[in-house]
Amino acid sequence: MKLLWRLLRGMPAYLWSGWGAAASLLLFVALWELGAGLYGPLILPTPLDTLATLRGLVRAGEAWPELAITARRALTGLLLAAGVGSALGLLAGLSMTASMMARPWVTLLLGMPPIAWLVLAMLWFGAGDGTPVFTVFVACLPVVFIGALQGTRTLDHHLKDMARAYRLPWRMRLFDLYLPHVAAYLFPAWITALGSSWKVAVMAELLATSDGVGAALAVTRSHLDTSASLAWICAVVGSLLVLEYALLELVKRELERWRSAGGAPPSA
Repeated sequence: MKLLWRLLRGMPAYLWSGWGAAASLLLFVALWELGAGLYGPLILPTPLDTLATLRGLVRAGEAWPELAITARRALTGLLLAAGVGSALGLLAGLSMTASMMARPWVTLLLGMPPIAWLVLAMLWFGAGDGTPVFTVFVACLPVVFIGALQGTRTLDHHLKDMARAYRLPWRMRLFDLYLPHVAAYLFPAWITALGSSWKVAVMAELLATSDGVGAALAVTRSHLDTSASLAWICAVVGSLLVLEYALLELVKRELERWRSAGGAPPSA
């Protein structure tokens, strides 16, 4: 209840702080409208036409099932990457040798394009959920791993020495010292991985599955329906923004609450 009350109390300030993001989105819509006037509806439909098409998909019952399938695949791969990448990054950050040995693996995973992993996944898993989930997992894993590794390696050794000198309980060390610092690196990595997960999932569905947003985009492409293609893209982007700003950003603000006190962790 205390956590819920703190989130509700900080909601007005949080909503007010989003005026910059809202202004940026409005600027994007204005440029979109300008481009639609220059190139015509066949190349670039107007935002209102796109929203009308999206509203039609929702009313027809086509949008939510496809979005749910894509969300399930993207979030499954993301959760696997977040769990494995965070754990391996934290462990590697505790050892200089392990972090140096992990560098070529991270470079390999970051350098290999997702489309290459997708081709391999299609050979290994076929046209099912395994292909997009695996591709998302491999694409997001190095991003999360680097965030966890940097968070662990940059932890101030003087703070750790102070915690040992004052014999702080392990729970206080974990929740008031270690986790807030590591979370400052992990959450940006998770948010970056979240955006990548949806993009990679849609790409995998476009080439490897018969359902999901990617498959719907393949149909609109074959019909040369630009308005429907943009409607599906807006649906994916809108879902991504809701996940990031309505969930992850609130959790990030709560975990980093100690920064508002000048960088000192909150008292137990």
